[in-house]
Amino acid sequence: MIGRTNVGAKSAIRPVSRPYDEDFVLWATETARLLREGRLDAIDIEHLAEEVEDMANRDKRELLSRLTVLVQHLLKWQWQPGKRSKSWQTTLVTQRTELKRLFEQSPSLRRSLSESLAKAYPDAARLAAIETGLALPSECPFSPMQILDENFLPEP
Repeated sequence: MIGRTNVGAKSAIRPVSRPYDEDFVLWATETARLLREGRLDAIDIEHLAEEVEDMANRDKRELLSRLTVLVQHLLKWQWQPGKRSKSWQTTLVTQRTELKRLFEQSPSLRRSLSESLAKAYPDAARLAAIETGLALPSECPFSPMQILDENFLPEP
């Protein structure tokens, strides 16, 4: 199938996007072109909506992942003071910095911080328990504010 667009006084012929499942990059490039040209009737709306939802879910997954690593290291910091290292501290700074950037880019994620923390904590505690050999609290001992506070380091 061939689609036509006007470029200046000349007519350019461009292929209409291949199906989504055949070549994602070509599909995405063609979809962006069609959007810019205002050719909404030629767009694969269902797959476009799916991709937009996936973008939002990607940020939610990143929030959970960063919270898991951050809380895991906060637990280790609190429960193993004799093993504290610059590496753990660097991980805390890095995860907090990346969370700050994520919230700047997607402020609405901050509203789901408590819910995300509730989802991330069991994994963080399990990972920290594997590393430390300790039984850790079943509930997160840190508030969302403490977790994001760049100056917060828990004490035993």
